[in-house]
Amino acid sequence: MECTEVIRRYWSSVWSRDWKAVGQVLAEDVEVFWPVTREVIRGRDNMVAVNSERPNGWSIDVLNVYSAGEVVVSEVQVPQEDVGIFRVVSIWTVADGVISSGREYWTLYGGEEGRDWRRRYADVGDLPS
Repeated sequence: MECTEVIRRYWSSVWSRDWKAVGQVLAEDVEVFWPVTREVIRGRDNMVAVNSERPNGWSIDVLNVYSAGEVVVSEVQVPQEDVGIFRVVSIWTVADGVISSGREYWTLYGGEEGRDWRRRYADVGDLPS
């Protein structure tokens, strides 16, 4: 299976809440780092649990998946009721058909104001998709 297909399968399985399928695309010793919160999720069971115990009311839209060999970058949008829309950029390493590591940047879409000093250089308005 191509590396991009592994990542698409991961996101599809998370969205459909098929936790067995999620586990099948993760290495047993997978490590995923979330720099924004400084958390590291170690191991398949913990990664499946983090996803399965997330509060309900969310969906996943895969926006882009890019591959550079074993390194795959995905951008997804995760609307969550009563919270807002998250944008997630993930940098995955895929080896032997499974995700062996990842680094995910979760942020609320449009959730932070631009800095005053940039106002003369940047437009503020509708958010691009």
